[in-house]
Amino acid sequence: MAEIEYDSVLKIYDDGTQAVHDLNLEIRDGELMVLVGPSGCGKTTALRMLAGLEEISGGEIRIGERVVNDLTPKERDIAMVFQSYALYPHMTVEQNLAFGLKLRKMPKQEVSERVRRAANILQIEEFLKRKPRALSGGQRQRVAMGRAIVREPQAFLMDEPLSNLDAKLRVQMRAEIHQLQRRLGVTTIYVTHDQVEAMTMGDRVAVMNAGHLLQVDTPQVLYDTPVNEFVAGFIGSPSINLVEAELAQQNGGLAVKFGDHTLTVDDQVARNRSGLSKYVGRTVLLGIRPEDFEDASIESDTPPDRRLKVTADLTEPLGSEVLVYFRSKATGVVSSAVTADAGADAEVTLGGDTDGDGAGRSRLVARVDPRSRIAEGSEFELAVDTRRLYFFDPDTREAV
Repeated sequence: MAEIEYDSVLKIYDDGTQAVHDLNLEIRDGELMVLVGPSGCGKTTALRMLAGLEEISGGEIRIGERVVNDLTPKERDIAMVFQSYALYPHMTVEQNLAFGLKLRKMPKQEVSERVRRAANILQIEEFLKRKPRALSGGQRQRVAMGRAIVREPQAFLMDEPLSNLDAKLRVQMRAEIHQLQRRLGVTTIYVTHDQVEAMTMGDRVAVMNAGHLLQVDTPQVLYDTPVNEFVAGFIGSPSINLVEAELAQQNGGLAVKFGDHTLTVDDQVARNRSGLSKYVGRTVLLGIRPEDFEDASIESDTPPDRRLKVTADLTEPLGSEVLVYFRSKATGVVSSAVTADAGADAEVTLGGDTDGDGAGRSRLVARVDPRSRIAEGSEFELAVDTRRLYFFDPDTREAV
């Protein structure tokens, strides 16, 4: 086991493309660090530089006490698990697990012990004599994990290892990998574009975009106090609702106005975010997470200045919750996290004037209690937890 550190690491390709900008990141001994972000954000490049599969253009990478910039992948004492299982189809599971150890000319007795130990940990003992074609996707991924475990490396590097699995199996394997890492205590860097995987697995999560590291913290801190609207939009599903709004003084406190609606800003929020006073009379980006709405008929004690009267466009009952889509006359803003994932046309298809009539309406979503009886086309009231409002500068997109 070892600490890992990226110190001002850069990656610039021969055509001038800069994939990673001045990356500074410390991974603690035994920690499970998740690198998350949209496709092309630099997370896999950062992992490959650590593995020695990509040369770095500047800075230093340390594993333990060693600077590994000039070491070969073999000399770095790490083990990788990839999106593809990369198993040898003509070998049995046992032979696949043992292959790397035999190449290192390890004694047969030790090879056998390590293979049996890994098979026991992963509960694949009964499959040792099978070949990969006789295994399910989840079983093949366990074998790929086992091949890394038998190495007993200083660190595990995992590059989207669950992407090829179906949704239900992905959830199961996510939990298994998390528990396995806890049991082994090996420093692990896990790359994914799935924010749910990141939030459920990581001791800490590093959010990246366009080669820049934006924020590193525990999953809950990323959710509660994002540094900018990209992080706010990337963490959470469905994504945070964003609209243009105006801050105003009202009854000795602050209120936020958007479209036909006005909400009183919670006093504690106003005190904690002293910078809000500078935006009075100015446009800000207002963020409200879907889960910070509730059907006002259920939250009946919510005061009128913390409610919105809207019309339901669409409802999606999900058993444990109901998603309710509604419209606002406020100008909608598509999170840069959504456009980064969806491509260049996302702003046209996902934001702005969703009615196509020039009215500047935007579609928002609320996640409400399954007891709600909101029907499509009906007018209803939403209670808003104004302790949970998010504000961002419209120019810099930084949190206020």
